[in-house]
Amino acid sequence: MAGSEMLEVERKYDAGENDELPVLESLPGVEQVGPPEDESLDAVYFDTAGLALASRGITLRRRTGGHDDGWHLKLPVAVGERQEFTVPFGKNPESVPRRLRRLVLVHTRDQDLVPVARLNTRRTTRRLFASDGTALADFSDDRVDAQTLLDPQAHSTWREWEIELIDGHKRLLRGADALLAEAGRQKSAMPTKLARGLGEQNPAVSEPAPGPEPEGPASAVLLSYLAQQVEALKKHDPGVRENAPDAVHQLRVAARRMRSALATFRNLADSDVTGSLRSELQWLAGTVGEARDNEVMEARLLELVGAEPPELLLGPAARQIKEHFDAAAHDARAKGLTALKSARYFRLLDALDAFLADPPLTETAGKEALQTVGRLVSKQRKRLKKEVLALDADSESPAADAALHEVRKSAKRLRYAAEAAAPIFGKRATRLARAAEEIQESLGDHHDSVVTQELLRELAATHRGKSAFTYGRLHALEQAAGEESRERFFRTWNSSPPEPLRWK
Repeated sequence: MAGSEMLEVERKYDAGENDELPVLESLPGVEQVGPPEDESLDAVYFDTAGLALASRGITLRRRTGGHDDGWHLKLPVAVGERQEFTVPFGKNPESVPRRLRRLVLVHTRDQDLVPVARLNTRRTTRRLFASDGTALADFSDDRVDAQTLLDPQAHSTWREWEIELIDGHKRLLRGADALLAEAGRQKSAMPTKLARGLGEQNPAVSEPAPGPEPEGPASAVLLSYLAQQVEALKKHDPGVRENAPDAVHQLRVAARRMRSALATFRNLADSDVTGSLRSELQWLAGTVGEARDNEVMEARLLELVGAEPPELLLGPAARQIKEHFDAAAHDARAKGLTALKSARYFRLLDALDAFLADPPLTETAGKEALQTVGRLVSKQRKRLKKEVLALDADSESPAADAALHEVRKSAKRLRYAAEAAAPIFGKRATRLARAAEEIQESLGDHHDSVVTQELLRELAATHRGKSAFTYGRLHALEQAAGEESRERFFRTWNSSPPEPLRWK
């Protein structure tokens, strides 16, 4: 089933029943106004019974009567901007298309989508043109008749004006704001027709909580950071389902940041609740992130092969590598998508929402943020330092590799802890996070090299013959790269270890 995607940029204005249209030719850049075109639009909006989509400003509708009959999904991007996905009617025009259901599954989860409102709109549209004939925008005069379909049902009518950019600049919208303000017409307080049609049933879109303050409660640091990461996870969930570039990586990073924060600040909230969340976030990051690990490994190996002199590439190693990862990628993606459609994932999302809505805080959470958070972040730095001092800098054994990997994980936890503390510690926390990230990256290169060496041994054992020579060369190169990243870590630590986060 074909579909399309576009960014919708528009303004809506309240209009009285007898208001005359503004002089559209006076808008910036408008040279000509096209003739009026009339449409009669019938739109049925779908949502969960609890209006999970409307609470986030998302609209999903089935509309007939216009030039774009079909299904429309609009996801908020910024004020006055929405990403619109359209899908034409299929064999069953009453059923929400699979792709659109998939794009909102992170919000609807395992709840049914049901009709919640019906809006009939009599629309008169005038196209606005530049002097060179460029279509700048459409100006629509809408008379809307709305009927809610959830109990108690309600009916309302209104008139509104709407201007939507086509190839025009945003200054055209600013000009419209000024022109209509002079006429006493203000921008609509409601972002969508559905929101206005739902009236009192329309759920309030949750506003972000105030940022943490140094003298405020320590809990604000944890909750603010978690809220940001929950939003990041929800933002990238549709991209993972659509196989968008980097979406898996970003979703996994959000899950890891949350898990790390819950560990660092675990004495601020109920340990049973945070322990359960950490366990489920680890499951999610590991299951969905497997596809990302394969992508990174494949790119690393093919880059090694591509850098080799052709005369030293014996056997079809590049083809064998691609075949190995093609099979692995299919299995990993299927595994990740199965997880994102599971009740286990939906309950994790429910638990995260519940934690933010009603956090199970401890007495410590109410203490002053600066001192409490400072001590918790410093505890992570001390843990990292202790692990580094216990390393044997001269050892290259598997046990030493494992110890370096643990140091990497501790550096990552310190980095995320410092990021969470940045709103109250400013540049001091930012510098600490940057230092921890540098350690994490150098040891990440080392870990990738260790894992790649193991895979090369497996490939060499599977594909005997000429390719074995190539795999041996690549293994040697990886050994050298691993040693270099290991030495880089020790140089970095010895020259500029993470500085303490001071708060006194």
